[in-house]
Amino acid sequence: MSDDAPRVPTGPAVDDPAGGAGGSVRPDPESPDAQARAAWRESVARDLDTALLGGARTLSARDLAARADVETEFVRSFWRILGLPHADLDDAVYTDADADAVARAARLMRVHGLDLRTVTSLTRALGHTSDRLALWQVEALAEDMAVRYELDDTSARLLVLDRLSDLAPILEAQLLHSYRRQLASIAGRYAAEFGGARGPGVDRSELPLARAVGFADMVSFTRRTAGLGSTDLSEFVQRFEAAARDVVTANGGRVVKTIGDAVLFVADDPGTGALVALGLAEVLGHELDVDRERRAGGLAEGARGVTPVRVGFVWGRVLSRFGDVFGPSVNLAARLTDIAEPSTVLTDKVTAAALAGDPRFEATALPAHELQGLGEVDPVRLALVGDPLR
Repeated sequence: MSDDAPRVPTGPAVDDPAGGAGGSVRPDPESPDAQARAAWRESVARDLDTALLGGARTLSARDLAARADVETEFVRSFWRILGLPHADLDDAVYTDADADAVARAARLMRVHGLDLRTVTSLTRALGHTSDRLALWQVEALAEDMAVRYELDDTSARLLVLDRLSDLAPILEAQLLHSYRRQLASIAGRYAAEFGGARGPGVDRSELPLARAVGFADMVSFTRRTAGLGSTDLSEFVQRFEAAARDVVTANGGRVVKTIGDAVLFVADDPGTGALVALGLAEVLGHELDVDRERRAGGLAEGARGVTPVRVGFVWGRVLSRFGDVFGPSVNLAARLTDIAEPSTVLTDKVTAAALAGDPRFEATALPAHELQGLGEVDPVRLALVGDPLR
């Protein structure tokens, strides 16, 4: 452990019958020392719980239902959909903040006229996203503590717990800021795309949004990550995701999600989608010389290199729901990555036709391929002509 590392909270000292830290004999759980440590842990957990939840757990589900003037089933359903454990109706496990949250959900229906199905979807979105966000951030903090202070994993996690009450308000403020900025960005896009659309001419049989959609799939992920420890694997994945997100946003697209060793992106027009796809193939696209990287800085250094990708990109109509996109064009883009060469972009004839008048791009027709679930498709390799940013 480095000299400047903070003391990791461990609670009251417990005598080791084996005579040292390396002993294998555990203290008697009934001993006074073990009981003192257990009491200390419970106290720390209780204080942290109260700090994070903004108050003590003094309310039951019945109390929450009474405050919000809803049935107890609404409370139980709210908690279940949020993805959190729900207790018996009379167990005092909820806080005043929990009561406010249930009341706000009820007001969405009473005041704003939303139906229960919509409120359920909104609540599920919060639960799914915040669960992943909280886990992501806590794991990142644990990794930071482990590396910065040369701690083992358990000690790093204990240190995160020790600092979480101080860090939580900052993380919460950043979350609210990011959410409002993202909401404003979506509102701006909707205003630009649909602000001038008027009239009844809506074809309800077609998917609502015209979007460029694409996948960038990492080449040889299993081979590249074989034998890596947790730190190096984390660095590798983070480097890939950060580089991919930077390319997508810099070229005017948006990342929908990352799926293991792939990233799914969308853009609002074919040209922007093509720039994103080609940017990913170029920036992530130079084949990694593992042997050379191992000589230069070890396998870990090589693993942190950006990896080549195969890119499939299609222009078509999609359905946007649950923070994801769906439709035939999404499926086609995914399947095109299966047959693309490393560092290349494949599209279809329809998308190539949409780009035909754009002098920045050139398209090369390739032999037909049979794609799983889609039948025979005529792929087209897309390339960039010169530098469109000059």
